[in-house]
Formats: sequence, C-alpha cells, structure tokens
Amino acid sequence: MAESSIEWTQQTWNPTVGCTKISQGCKFCYAEIMHKRLQGMGKVTGFEKYKADFKTVLPYRDHLDLPLKRKTPTTYFVNSMSDLFHEDLPLAYIVDVFRVMTFARWHTFQVLTKRADRLKTDGQLLFWPDNVWMGVSVESDKHLDRIDALRTTGAKIKFLSLEPLLGPLPNLNLAGIDWVIVGGESGLKPRPIRPEWVDDIRQQCEAAGVAFFFKQWGGTNKKAAGRLLNGRTYDEMPVNTVPA
Repeated sequence: MAESSIEWTQQTWNPTVGCTKISQGCKFCYAEIMHKRLQGMGKVTGFEKYKADFKTVLPYRDHLDLPLKRKTPTTYFVNSMSDLFHEDLPLAYIVDVFRVMTFARWHTFQVLTKRADRLKTDGQLLFWPDNVWMGVSVESDKHLDRIDALRTTGAKIKFLSLEPLLGPLPNLNLAGIDWVIVGGESGLKPRPIRPEWVDDIRQQCEAAGVAFFFKQWGGTNKKAAGRLLNGRTYDEMPVNTVPA
C-alpha cells in the first residue's frame, strides 16, 4: 500500500499487477509508465511484484490482506496499477479481494474498471458490501455503455471517472450514479480538454443531484495548470462522505 497523491482518495492498494490497453483512454497509461519505473526496484522489498512485464496480469496474494492489518479507517483506491476485472484474473481471486473488502468494513474501497462487460456478468456473482464503491472509466461518448453496465451492479455507491476526458459528453444518463470525477490528461503529449466540456458535465451533475469532483486540467505541467473551474475547486463527495 502507498499514500496516494490522487485527490479523491487516501491510499492505493494493489492486490493485482499488470494490465493491457482496451480503448483510447489507455494510450498514455499512467500505470504502465509507473510499472516500468518500479521494475528497476524489483529486488527491493515491496516492489518484487513489478518484475514481470506490465502486460502480464497477475494476482499478488502477498498484499491481499494488507487492509485488514490497518485499523485506522482509510479510503483506498483499489488497483491503481491494474484492473480488478481484467479478463486474465480468475473470478475466484476477484471473490477473494471482495472478501477482504467485506471483512475490512471500517475502510472505504474505491474500485474502478474499463472492463464493463465483465463487471456486468461477474458483478452479479459478487457480494457488494456498502463500503465498496464501484466506478467505470468513460473517456468519450464511445463508451457510454460502461455506465449501463455499472448500474447493474449491487454497489451502494456508483461513480464515473471521466478521465482523461477526450471529448464532450452532453447527454450523460446519470440515473443511479452518485459521483462523477472529471480530469484532463497529463504527460508529455496530453490530448486537449476544453473548459466547456467540463462545465457542461458539472451542470448535468448539478441538475441530477450528483456529486461533482474536478480533479485536474492536466497538460504537460499539471501542477501549474491546477484544478480551478469557474475560479474555484469542486471537491464534492457522494452522500456527504469525505476521506477519513
């Protein structure tokens, strides 16, 4: 586990490693870049799991029970370096991850996937405790079907990560959605984000009564670009919750 610089969570927990690209939002994958950096630290305790190629998707049972050892209530982003619903992960292992999250009821777990098809099918076989938030990434209007798949799950809190936002999303169906995160792409060659896209999504969330969180403008220097929209920050969380 590691302290996270991600604005909407506290720590990351990676019980699996590795991933493969499935859509245009994956083009400049942050996890892939970080994985390559961490490969050089493969002999250091805690970094052994990164010794394989990023495209090799593996369970990492050594870290499976880490949340159970931490007694301070914490908000975790699950699998910042992978995708829990990746097709190469056995369903039995996904069940094990959900079992840990169920037992660690004092924590909040935020799970995010692009693999909505598997989420829709295998999600029906999982037990969904209230402390597990489920989200899908939607980077453009080509992937709105992921939101429909999310709605089929038993997650009490359902959220969208519209990052990197690659185009306008003027007709979002936010029925059953509790939280929307928006962010621009960062890195050496980021694709552009437009303020009118972001503000339109903000207005849709306001009209639907959905919490809105603007993460970043991104760009080649995301710190300099900041995260102000309309001269202010938007840090709304679902059901008036905040990280502990």
